[in-house]
Amino acid sequence: MNRPEEITTARILIVDDQEANLRLMEALLEREGFSNILSTTDPERAIELFRIFDPDLLLLDLMMPGLSGYTVLEQLEKQRDPNDYRPVLVLTADATLQAKRRALALGAKDFLTKPFDALEAMLRVWNLLETRFLYKRVVELERSRRG
Repeated sequence: MNRPEEITTARILIVDDQEANLRLMEALLEREGFSNILSTTDPERAIELFRIFDPDLLLLDLMMPGLSGYTVLEQLEKQRDPNDYRPVLVLTADATLQAKRRALALGAKDFLTKPFDALEAMLRVWNLLETRFLYKRVVELERSRRG
């Protein structure tokens, strides 16, 4: 099991075109003890920031002007290391089944519709990060066994 302090050091990238949504997510995450948070309202910078910041978790809006969250997911999938588990939690006002299916098919690992329950959102963040760190630990064990 992962230690809470290990998870709270996770790097979290938030991409949402609404400043108020970013501030809300930042406040919720900080209240949970997370401090390594980077956010942007510019979806055009999402891929660049993903490469530079190397987040453990991406919180992504779908409906953004210019570059949609779907396009961000498609671009991330093209660059994704197949041996890496890098979760994306979609946070969107689009509650349709089509939106959920499309986002999950493009690689999102979880999906919440706005407005969302703060406690549920934080539980999902913790669960995704716990899975990320457990996956990393398994990969490291495999590498050490191979020598």
